[in-house]
Amino acid sequence: MEITQDIPAEIVQQRIERLQTVMRAERVDAYLITQNTDIYYFCGSMQNGYLFIPSSGDATFYVRRSVQRAKLETGLRVVELGSFRLFAEMLAQHYSYLFLDGTELLIGVDLDVLPAQLYLKLAEMLGASGRSKLIDGSASIRRLRMIKAPWEVNRISAAAEVVAEALEEALNELREGVSELAFMARIEYELRLRGHIGLMRMRGYNQEITTGMVISGPAAAIPTYFDGPAGGLGLGAASPQSVSRSVMKRNEPILIDIGCCIDGYVIDQTRTAVIGELPANLMQAYTFSESLILAAEKQMIPGTLCSKLYEDALESCAAAELSPYFMGYGADQARFLGHGIGLEIDEWPVLAKGFNMPLEPGMVIAVEPKFTFPGQGVVGIENSYLITEDGAKALTRSKPELIVLP
Repeated sequence: MEITQDIPAEIVQQRIERLQTVMRAERVDAYLITQNTDIYYFCGSMQNGYLFIPSSGDATFYVRRSVQRAKLETGLRVVELGSFRLFAEMLAQHYSYLFLDGTELLIGVDLDVLPAQLYLKLAEMLGASGRSKLIDGSASIRRLRMIKAPWEVNRISAAAEVVAEALEEALNELREGVSELAFMARIEYELRLRGHIGLMRMRGYNQEITTGMVISGPAAAIPTYFDGPAGGLGLGAASPQSVSRSVMKRNEPILIDIGCCIDGYVIDQTRTAVIGELPANLMQAYTFSESLILAAEKQMIPGTLCSKLYEDALESCAAAELSPYFMGYGADQARFLGHGIGLEIDEWPVLAKGFNMPLEPGMVIAVEPKFTFPGQGVVGIENSYLITEDGAKALTRSKPELIVLP
């Protein structure tokens, strides 16, 4: 059976060459990529193994399982890993020009996601000669992944189209008395029919997300471990976020924060719905969230600092006397306005204090001004945007207004 390569070979090669340029500038000799998503980004396969990229020359994908599948999925050299104890010897054999006696060999590793036990094993194995040293290369990887090629933007746009179609279809089933779980299941059904892979990947340690969340009324304002403005009761302590078996009620906000993953790439969007009408204070906050996202749109031009977008949003909320409710409540407020998306839902850049990185063409960012009212719920909106030379281009397809059901 022939397996179609998802990422075009020329894009894989361009990514490797960009990383090699960074390596040479930072005087790093090689990168050892260990995390599934990073491996997929740089070779087009997500089989179990390690990707070794020298500062010049060809990369090698050392695969534990499945070697056969990896050879079908990537155009890079694939080598069976075999015994992990012999990995250092294999590297020294295949890249003898790097492992010659002489100066210290610096190897960048994705330390932000590398398990400590594996790090210790690799450090011991590669440092046995006293020459190799593992250094943190995660920031360089995240910077490279931050800028999306047109092929990547097309995947995200396809996911946005799927979300729009699925939500429009699922809204036919949204009515008083329907449970959060049942409505979320209908959304997921519609998404899966259209090609959603069924999960949304996150990089953050212990941060998990499924297809998103549908939370109604006061449950949305219940905080949880997830770093965001809404929590949800979930289905128990083992899954303490998102949907529960609570049913939709009239005149309560329904937060529909959902995504979709097509060919590994995600879209992230939020819409607020209500059966009947929102209480006056929630309606005021929702309307203000729309003004915040429009203000952010206008500022999202190349050169604008990510931190400035967040700081301006904070100032606007203070002027509107909505600061206590912005992006959560009390000690559980989330400290950002938006975040990058791509292969993961929590990519760089982050629209947050201290993230003084200028916007660049090719970034894809989800902007999500939301307001949390304990005892009432959460309202807000979220759109995903591509940064272009001319400013922000919305990739989200769903209608932006409040969804009002009779």
